[in-house]
Amino acid sequence: MEKLTFYALSAPEKLDRIGAYLSERLSRDVARHRYGYVCIAMEALDQLLMACHCQSINLFVESFLKMVRKLLESDKPNLQILGTNSFVKFANIEEDTPSYHRSYDFFVSRFSEMCHSNFEDPDIRTKIRMAGIKGLQGVVRKTVNDELQANIWDPQHMDKIVPSLLFNLQSGERSERTKTESPVELTERCFRELLGRAAYGNIKNAVTPVLMHLDNHSLWEGKTFAVCCFKIIMYSIQSQHSHLVIQQLLGHLDANSKSSATVRAGIVEVLLEAAAIAASGSVGPTVLEVFNTLLRQLRLSVDYELTGSYDGSTNIGTKIIKAHEERQLQEAVIRTIGSFANTLPTYQRSEVMLFIMGKIPVPGVHPSLPATGSGPEGTRMIQVMLLKSLVQVTAGFQTTNMLTALPSSFLEPLLSLSLTEDPEVRLLVLQILLSLIDRHDNRPKFSNISIISDISVLKLKVDKCSRQDNLFMKKHGQQLYRHIYLGCKEQSSGRQHYEALFALLGLLSVELANEEVVVDLIRLALALQDLALSTDEALPVYNRCAVHALSAAYLNLICQLTTVPAFCQHIHEVIEVRQKESLYLLPEDVFVDNPKLPTSLERVEGDKLFLQSKITEVLGGSGYNTERLATPYVPQYIGNNPRQHFSSIIHDIQVKLKYSFWLPLVDSVGMEEQERERRRQVVEKFQKAPFEEIAAHCGARVKRKPPPSPSGTISSGYGQSQSRSIPIYEMKFPDLCVY
Repeated sequence: MEKLTFYALSAPEKLDRIGAYLSERLSRDVARHRYGYVCIAMEALDQLLMACHCQSINLFVESFLKMVRKLLESDKPNLQILGTNSFVKFANIEEDTPSYHRSYDFFVSRFSEMCHSNFEDPDIRTKIRMAGIKGLQGVVRKTVNDELQANIWDPQHMDKIVPSLLFNLQSGERSERTKTESPVELTERCFRELLGRAAYGNIKNAVTPVLMHLDNHSLWEGKTFAVCCFKIIMYSIQSQHSHLVIQQLLGHLDANSKSSATVRAGIVEVLLEAAAIAASGSVGPTVLEVFNTLLRQLRLSVDYELTGSYDGSTNIGTKIIKAHEERQLQEAVIRTIGSFANTLPTYQRSEVMLFIMGKIPVPGVHPSLPATGSGPEGTRMIQVMLLKSLVQVTAGFQTTNMLTALPSSFLEPLLSLSLTEDPEVRLLVLQILLSLIDRHDNRPKFSNISIISDISVLKLKVDKCSRQDNLFMKKHGQQLYRHIYLGCKEQSSGRQHYEALFALLGLLSVELANEEVVVDLIRLALALQDLALSTDEALPVYNRCAVHALSAAYLNLICQLTTVPAFCQHIHEVIEVRQKESLYLLPEDVFVDNPKLPTSLERVEGDKLFLQSKITEVLGGSGYNTERLATPYVPQYIGNNPRQHFSSIIHDIQVKLKYSFWLPLVDSVGMEEQERERRRQVVEKFQKAPFEEIAAHCGARVKRKPPPSPSGTISSGYGQSQSRSIPIYEMKFPDLCVY
């Protein structure tokens, strides 16, 4: 062998004839079953290949590959393994000269076939499969960087290589006790190497066979193997290509829209894992398309669950849809939306929040949706699912500028949803608001409503309000107060609602409160006490006790935040009286699993009540606005929708009438009936009278300037008219008139 090697190196032009001779000998020995000589010939070829790197090696390689092919075509496992080992050695050699005519198609096909070997002896079967995996690894190494070779990334090759690797990845077991590498470990290493070499344009061809394999073998439903495959993919490819994999998964999810819920849930679970692995911002340029696809799947799942079929029909032979499986899919989609959102920067997360809000059917804002055939229950479920998605997206949301992060186009529809009759929807809205307002992780400290004698134990993080925060509260504060008030007024509100409302009041106090906000929050708390005292609202005893307890807990908190001793003293005195005489007006006795409440709530008066006059007096001495403090809080509507504004005027008038005519103690039954009749007439007048009459009656607060008429004539409101020419482009139309 040494002499032969020396001769080949000394006369490289003879190398091709040496190769041809050895090839001929090997073919003859294989045919005659003289396997000892076959091994000698192959060893000689291997050593010559390793030693010689001259320009004329190409012809020798052709002879070499011809012999390897001969061995691989044999039905003897040992010869197949021998040929594979020689090919692997060859694959690791870097050739100095390019090859224009070499083809590896046979080797891809044969090695893939060996990966699926079903040889009877399990040990030999394992060896053949491992040889096939090593052979594929060799082909990839030899061709991936050689531009002159046939492109290994072409679908014709990837459709053989990838399924062969996945087959072994799925069927084998890892060797925990032995030191030798198992087929699974070898396959995983080979798969990672293949993916690691994939350039931007090759990712799709590498991932598509994975999707097809999982489809063909029903491997989405088990989830485990599919998740394992894509973890390998996401960790192996270059990080800047992650979004390509995610886009392919999203496309595959759309393609499987009418597959069973378990298949779709499996794809969604894989997406969830892929998003968690992907680096920040790797969702790629089409961020909203990701969420659009997921929201579309959510919508389809709700329709399937409610209609019971994939096409809205109930024909014989249609697939039976299992509601619990659709629910599991919906929860998986919602978790995935949250996982994607966590990878986004703040500005993109704000866009996603707006995008999702635009998909929610909100009464009076954007109620119309494409027909689903699922009716009102479908609309309600869509609201719930999309709000749950928003809960996920807003979790951990941090922003320094509330005005830009939460524009009116987001807040107004969100707050509109907080007035729906559905308690689940209202609770989700409150959870979203809490996530958005909490910027210093204070929310867990308000999780339970209780009377805390010293709030320093809560270790609240309080920062001075920024200018942006002040502007935010100036613009949206009244909306937030109004929705807190009306949320307490809902008969269907339960313990969770009141706990969330208390947390919202607490967060407003520590996150966004200046002196003016503090005054308004105190007025709001006192208005809630009046709400609980009122018999007109027909609130159940539990709700009235809960509102009393909520008001007490909040005033106990805010008085300690203001650090005005006389204010704190008055609040604590009232709480002490309640502790002795009326425990059912305090949170510790109301917000428990089995609250002990009276059958009716009467004679809540005197020392049991927080007094607006007393609070105004003590806070006025510390420089607070006494005029504002002394004014009872009335919910105000601030928005651009004329219809809602009109409804709000009537609501505000009703509240004002309540304050004007409600008397704590009325001795005469006749007087009480007269007052009730008077109230009824006034309310009826405001409900049925023309808008102009109501506007005139309400005065400057609701006075609206009529829009200019196209003719250029403007009514002055006093029976006179004045002529003025106004161009069309300068005219201001009401929002409802503009498309």
